[in-house]
Amino acid sequence: MRVEPLKCLRANPERVGEVASPPYDVFDRASAAAYLEAHPSSFLAVDRPDATLCADVAPDAPEVYERARELLLERRRDFTLLSDETPCFYVYELQSAGRRQTGVIGAVAVDDYLDGTVARHELTRADKELDRVRHIEATGAQTGLVLLAYPDQLALDVILGSAKQAQPLYDFTADGVRHLVWRVARPAATEAIEAAFTCVPKAYIADGHHRAAAAARVCERRRAERGEAGAAGSFLAALFPASQLRILAYDRAVTDRAGLAPAELLGRLERAGFSVSEARDEPVRPQERGHFGCYLAGRWHELAWGREPGARDADAAASLDVSVLQDEVLGPILGVQDPRRDARMRFLSESEGPAALEAAAGDEGVAFTLFPTTMDDLMRVSDAGGTMPPKSTWFEPKLPSGLVVRRIDQ
Repeated sequence: MRVEPLKCLRANPERVGEVASPPYDVFDRASAAAYLEAHPSSFLAVDRPDATLCADVAPDAPEVYERARELLLERRRDFTLLSDETPCFYVYELQSAGRRQTGVIGAVAVDDYLDGTVARHELTRADKELDRVRHIEATGAQTGLVLLAYPDQLALDVILGSAKQAQPLYDFTADGVRHLVWRVARPAATEAIEAAFTCVPKAYIADGHHRAAAAARVCERRRAERGEAGAAGSFLAALFPASQLRILAYDRAVTDRAGLAPAELLGRLERAGFSVSEARDEPVRPQERGHFGCYLAGRWHELAWGREPGARDADAAASLDVSVLQDEVLGPILGVQDPRRDARMRFLSESEGPAALEAAAGDEGVAFTLFPTTMDDLMRVSDAGGTMPPKSTWFEPKLPSGLVVRRIDQ
């Protein structure tokens, strides 16, 4: 695959801790506004400009994207963001919960995305894609990282490890995660990284499907209108060895039981092929595939999927626990046919804890805990050309925005 060093805007090292922000898509408008009130220097303002405007301004109004352009310019003028015109890679290490992951920030060819060298596993929503397309075109920049996983490569491990012997450009801690970034500008070093990636046969989108899709749309539009894409022919990405990424479970809550009494729902689950344990007070966190926790009427049950292996197991996506839950429970029993748009659905990361899940279900709903989807699952589904159900994976730690911004217009 083709990964190149990039010219960029990057956070001023003296202000990086206050500038780096959680990714825009973990917020709704109200929570983004509240976050910005508490963190006024955060780059989130550029990524979520709607949160800086009056609530009566539609989130997709033209002035929203104009506001993003203005805010990015302001951050250049006040030296919150510094311009770096030397093509660089940025080696990036995150330390969290006793784990380390070390990757590299660079520019990945859009053509690799279009031909499947960069593989996908999620469907994207047209409205969310269009939002990021308009954001890229208004700012002339790619502001969010696409998280890519690649099969472990010893040569890259050695090169990146060598780069980490120098003094880091950034070293800060946010939300319990330590972030270290090294700037790699020496031509011999950038050429070595670039050459090593040519030996990587494939990468997988772990997070950022809408950002990648939007970058591809901008690229194709420019090729059609201008005859060439220029800098829009690549997209901003952080690439990590697959073995180092951490996936947490993405749990589900439904705010009502589709008119079923608790005993009726448990009966329906048993008839669907699940064994149901006795009720208990302690939360259930599954320790293996095919097992689920079920919070119902203030108590917890453990569910075990008991159907014999069959056609589902031959399909990489259908065999996932998130698919079993959707196809056997959420859809046919609770009437959740489109989990992305059903107003009754709530998705919560395992990291939010059982209390948050219980609160999301409330007295009238039901919640389910799942065993995490694995990187092997993700790669198997992607290699088969399949798609996972929405919210199948929660990667943690999340990559912040604002460290590196890639301009596609001068």
